[in-house]
Amino acid sequence: MIRFILNQKEISTSLPPGMLLLDFIRCHEHLKGTKIGCREGDCGACTILIGEIKDGKLLYTSATSCLMAIGNARGKHIVTIEGINLPELNVVQKAFADEGATQCGFCTPGFIVSLTGFCMNADEPDYERAVKSIDGNICRCTGYKSIERAAQKVNDFISQKNTTDALQFAVDNNIIPEYFLKIEERILKMQGEEDKKINPRAKLLGGGTDLYVQQHDTMPAEEIVFLFDRKDLKGISKSGNTCEMGAGATVTDIADSKVFREHFLNLKKYIHVISSTQIRNMATVGGNFTNASPIGDLTIFFLALNAQLILGNRTEKRNIPLRNFYKGYKLTDKLPGEIIEKISFELPEKTDLFNFEKVSKRTSLDIASVNSAIHLKINGDIITEAGISAGGVGPIPAYLSKSSEFLKGKDVTEAVVQKLIEIAQTEITPISDARGTAAYKRLLLSQLIKAHFITLFPEKQFQNLISINA
Repeated sequence: MIRFILNQKEISTSLPPGMLLLDFIRCHEHLKGTKIGCREGDCGACTILIGEIKDGKLLYTSATSCLMAIGNARGKHIVTIEGINLPELNVVQKAFADEGATQCGFCTPGFIVSLTGFCMNADEPDYERAVKSIDGNICRCTGYKSIERAAQKVNDFISQKNTTDALQFAVDNNIIPEYFLKIEERILKMQGEEDKKINPRAKLLGGGTDLYVQQHDTMPAEEIVFLFDRKDLKGISKSGNTCEMGAGATVTDIADSKVFREHFLNLKKYIHVISSTQIRNMATVGGNFTNASPIGDLTIFFLALNAQLILGNRTEKRNIPLRNFYKGYKLTDKLPGEIIEKISFELPEKTDLFNFEKVSKRTSLDIASVNSAIHLKINGDIITEAGISAGGVGPIPAYLSKSSEFLKGKDVTEAVVQKLIEIAQTEITPISDARGTAAYKRLLLSQLIKAHFITLFPEKQFQNLISINA
């Protein structure tokens, strides 16, 4: 039996736990405000809010219900557009009406839900953050400027907040209904034990952001082991110069982590090009690795850092480098019954250099055509250690071992970078597909390698590298 709260109503259902939350909301609860759009997490029309207790506090995040199994709703508060309605327009709805921020209206519920979630966040109000809260919502009518004006109006309104209790402020100021103040107590009464049993024949499910795209028709009927809420798979910590994180950590967890923000100065830039807010709230590191996509952004990021995986089953654990994890297209060195439990890696030191680059058809909220990461240890002007990774250039996420080895002991010059590009081209085997021709992907990798060095060594003023035809 799966129990959760949907708006104000307590749900107890014995429906298949793999059923999509979107279908449950619309077809079983007949709440039609949550729209069916792309069913791939791209458009945001099906956005809902998820309330759960973290570190003793009720927090809300946005998610796409088209990729969320009802099994992952267990013990949580699920909020649809109907769940934030008041007798009159709430603050967010009124801002949209005042600014003419809707035309056909199909996408509007998703925008309203996402921006309401922003209002319920304890962070300081900020216009840039307000706009980013709706970066996973697509509108095909307005041109977005009216929506941005509405977001500005909402942000200005909540800037008057003079309390750290975001929920109380939202209730007192006609952003959400009063019933939200009782949700934490209701959730606590529903919480039960986590299921840690692993059936080797069952599907392992983290956030579901990729698995439900690939196996949309079959997943609802599968036997599933749910990993997303396991507390032993959460957390990001630092011991000495080693970072250890649970495989259930999400992209948002990484973005919010003090450890990552301290050691990756451009983390905000990297995170921005990895999917959307809703997907980042759901997508797990372990899921990204296990999915084995040749263009997985997190996989490419951590390949350059020589991350180590801790895999385990009921009785045994073993360590394996991420660089040795991929055996072929969608094939990994993961045994039946095993899951990735933790990931560890050495954090970049102050003298180290790290960069992540990505090219996709859209700047953000898109799958990469080619992506790449680089990690360099520097002693004076000499590279002492190097790690370069690339995605979209072969059947597996690629660690470019020859290219990395070549850089050891080198001073960074234009000639060295050009030779590096030549070596990298011998290590890749791209194919032509929907994201570009093989020749185009080869060009992209060359350009991304140039971008790494232009970004990391601005003082060098690589004039020839800056030229796109160089």
